[in-house]
Amino acid sequence: MALLLKIQNLCKVFNKNTINENVLYDNLSLQVEEGEFVTIIGSNGAGKSTLLNLISGTLSADEGSIMLNGEEMNRMPEYKRTKFIGRVFQDPSKGVSPGMTILENMSMAYNKGKTFGLGMCVNKNNIKIFTEMLSQINLGLEDKLHTKVGLLSGGQRQALSLMMAVMSKPKLLLLDEHIAALDPKTSERIIEITDKVVDDNKITTLMVTHNLNHAINLGNRVFMMHGGNIVMDVKGEEKSRLTIDKLLKCFEKVQGKEALSDRVLFS
Repeated sequence: MALLLKIQNLCKVFNKNTINENVLYDNLSLQVEEGEFVTIIGSNGAGKSTLLNLISGTLSADEGSIMLNGEEMNRMPEYKRTKFIGRVFQDPSKGVSPGMTILENMSMAYNKGKTFGLGMCVNKNNIKIFTEMLSQINLGLEDKLHTKVGLLSGGQRQALSLMMAVMSKPKLLLLDEHIAALDPKTSERIIEITDKVVDDNKITTLMVTHNLNHAINLGNRVFMMHGGNIVMDVKGEEKSRLTIDKLLKCFEKVQGKEALSDRVLFS
C-alpha cells in the first residue's frame, strides 16, 4: 500500500510561556498507509482530538510537518483541506446545517470543491443519486429529502453527516468520537453504517473512540495515545489477537490505576 499520511516531528504547545503551559506534542511522528482504518484510543487529554484538529487545520501546529498524499498541509488553510479531508464530529449538529433540508445539505456536500452558483446548488438531477445513497443505510432518510435536518434525530443526523463526508471522495476521513452523543442502540447502528461506508468507499480513516470493543473490532490498526505520544501501535495479525484485557493492561502500564477511572467504555 502507498503512504497517504506522514506526520513528522509535530509539536504543539498550549498557553505557551504562561503558568498553564501544556506541551502536548513534542516531536510526534506517525505514518498511515492508503486504505488503512485506524482506531485511536486513550484517556482524556491524551491528544486524540487535537491530532485530528491539526490534520484538518482547525488548529495550527507550532512545528513539524503534516503530509497528505505527498502534499504539505501546514501551509494550507482549513477550508482548502476539506477538498482532501472529510470529517464527522461528536456533536451531531456540527457536520450539517440544521436549517436546511436533507436535499440542500447533500447538494452542498456533493458540490464541495466544484464551482457553482447559489441558484444551481440544488440540482434535481441528483435527487435519484441521493435517494439511492440514503436507502443503503436503512434509516428512512430517502423519504425525507425535503425535511429540515434540525428535525431529525441525533443518529439520523450523524448518519447523514457520514454520508456527506464521503460524497466528494476525500483522501482521508476523520471520525472524532462521532457516536459519543448518541444512545447505545443508535451508537451501534451508526458504527454498522460507519463500517459499511468506509469499506464501500475504501477510504483511509482515523477514528477516535473510547469504546474498546469498537477499537478491537473495527479497522485494521489501533493507536493508543498517552501524553501526546503513541504508546501502542498494533495492526494486522497482532491486532486480530487483541482483547479488552490486553488493552486494559496497556492502559494500566502507561497510566497506573487512573486508567480504569477514566472515560473508557467496554461495550
